[in-house]
Amino acid sequence: MALAITDFEALCGFISLEVRKLTDKELLVLRLEKQYPADVGVISAFFFNYVKLSPGEALYLGADEPHAYVSGECIECMATSDNVVRAGLTPKHRDVKALCSMLTYKQCFPEILQGVPLNSYVRRYLPLFDEFVVDRCILPRGASTVLGPSIFLVMAGEGIMQAGSFKGELVTEGDVLFAPANTEISIESESELQLYRAGVNDRFFQDSL
Repeated sequence: MALAITDFEALCGFISLEVRKLTDKELLVLRLEKQYPADVGVISAFFFNYVKLSPGEALYLGADEPHAYVSGECIECMATSDNVVRAGLTPKHRDVKALCSMLTYKQCFPEILQGVPLNSYVRRYLPLFDEFVVDRCILPRGASTVLGPSIFLVMAGEGIMQAGSFKGELVTEGDVLFAPANTEISIESESELQLYRAGVNDRFFQDSL
């Protein structure tokens, strides 16, 4: 017998066997353990939010917030940085001590961004920080739109991209293009064209005034 006279905690006996369906997070941990056997980082999944995004949804992560991409494809845009610190779920170099010293340990569920429509074809994703903005552009065949200075990534389809008065150029899946400042870019699709644009966040200019 143990009779408590203060707050008291103990481990004792075996729990009864409970047959139940595994939770999504428990199933995720089993998947990660198969992918990264003997990696203690697998247990970190129990501490983090398990986020599922549908196509067209986005999330942003501030500096010193931990994350791991589990599956699927995404467009990742990063602010200027000179470090990426890893602690698990990777075959690359790990620096657990450095990572633990720099994390924010903020506890909250991340906001899922749905994007704001700029027109019929372009949806803008605006993070809380000022470094960049990302646009998702899906043009049906024969449609056109105008965009500003950017880095462009063409994911699917093809079309004609014209910068200012220069002759238009054919762009197609896999192309990456850079448009400098003070350049207006017009795009016309020849088949359904899907591209992404990373540009300067308008708040950057407002903060500079």
